[in-house]
Amino acid sequence: MADLSGIIEKKEEAAQYMEQEITYICKNLPKREPGSEGEKQACEYMAETLKKDCGCDKVYIDSFEVRPRSFFGWIFFTISFVIAAMACFFFIPILSAIFVVIGLFTVAMQLGFYKKFIDWAFPKKTGHTVYGSKKPTGEIKRRILFNGHPDAVWEWRVNNRLGGVAFEAHGVTCILGAVYYFVLSVLYMIKYGLKPALPVLSDPIVIAAFAGFAFLPFLIGLYFMVNYKQVVDGANDNLSGCYMGIALLKYLQDNNITFENTEIGVVNTGSEEAGIRGSRAFAKKHKEELSDVPTVIYSYDTIHDPGQLMVNYRDLNGLRRMDKEMCDLFYESAKELDLPCKKGWVPPFGGSTDTVGFMEYGIRSAGITGLNHKLESYYHTRKDSYDNLDREGLANCFAITAKVLEHFDEGKLDQSL
Repeated sequence: MADLSGIIEKKEEAAQYMEQEITYICKNLPKREPGSEGEKQACEYMAETLKKDCGCDKVYIDSFEVRPRSFFGWIFFTISFVIAAMACFFFIPILSAIFVVIGLFTVAMQLGFYKKFIDWAFPKKTGHTVYGSKKPTGEIKRRILFNGHPDAVWEWRVNNRLGGVAFEAHGVTCILGAVYYFVLSVLYMIKYGLKPALPVLSDPIVIAAFAGFAFLPFLIGLYFMVNYKQVVDGANDNLSGCYMGIALLKYLQDNNITFENTEIGVVNTGSEEAGIRGSRAFAKKHKEELSDVPTVIYSYDTIHDPGQLMVNYRDLNGLRRMDKEMCDLFYESAKELDLPCKKGWVPPFGGSTDTVGFMEYGIRSAGITGLNHKLESYYHTRKDSYDNLDREGLANCFAITAKVLEHFDEGKLDQSL
């Protein structure tokens, strides 16, 4: 069994390497929005690194169809339906309630469950994923892959200008506005049936509907939540995740460390910011190929604050359970090294990570994050640049990942694989 203590001791050096590579990509390659040329070039650059510096004997780049702007496209549909519901209340109350239900169902499907509910309405592009793996010296008995996503997101205006509290308050206010008109429509129909509301303007329910126009500026403002003209650097979210696996493979190669029965690799899946489209496409395409031996994937997203390093036991807005044994192995490895790590989850409205895309196709996965799920000022803003990386956060996560690999090679997960 491989002893990785020497690799673990080089965690600060590995973090510096990650910083250098992330800085190079941010400074020299095009912006990396989902399905863009920049995403493709980043994958090509990582592929060369995996070949030349990491000793990978199998490297390829996958392409897949993606409709990038569909993920946030729910905003247009949902807000339009809710504004229409506000107007319809005074003429056709039942239509008002129906429009609210359609609007909220759209956001639930697209953002809550990450389904391709309205993808048909948006133009196609091509996303890219890079894969690299290194075979062991003997028979392959198990496989471990490390995952990040090379794409970066469009800036969120309110979080950039006013911070996470204002951003979340804005979203909550819009949801309350939608529910407000649904409740008023139901109350009105209970009292008056399907009659228009205009003839009874003095009714308290109708007066409340007029008062509800106070929600309108917030609803209209949500149309402009995403600034499609500004793509962030995505240094933390998520080049940090991409280079966690690449750095580990590089340091194994530099130190001539090999494994007898464990295949190791990196799969950095594109277009995560478009609704985990890359991980789903990769898992769907390669699930049979990866089922030849027990395979696990550790996915990393936004590895920044060392005090917020977290194993997420649930993902997809808290709806999907992750692989407990894998999560436990990472958490216990952190405690073994006496490095900070918490047990947690991706909460409601927290979105999803690529782990869910793999799990949906039967590939065991666990997700690691390094940020406060209460929105940080750099999250999806221009502040997420190479000059805002956290070397200690990168170093600690690297060391724990190396310890996880050491235990995985020892067969710690074999009984549950």
